[in-house]
Amino acid sequence: MRLRFMARFAEADLYADLISRTQMGDIVIDHERVTRNFSEGVGCMEMLCIYEVRQGRIHKASFAMGEQRLHAVGS
Repeated sequence: MRLRFMARFAEADLYADLISRTQMGDIVIDHERVTRNFSEGVGCMEMLCIYEVRQGRIHKASFAMGEQRLHAVGS
């Protein structure tokens, strides 16, 4: 998993906007809009990132990814 994340974070166009954050006890849910390089080109998608936090550290993480939307050429 570490190699996958290292490659993702090396993308020149990677950017995430936090739309909302909800916390209940040790569970944190972020709704994000992520811009990145897909194999078809630069685009964005929405994601739900669910974190279980223990002693101030992420113990478990899971992600639900929405539909990819490619940016128009020249934008």
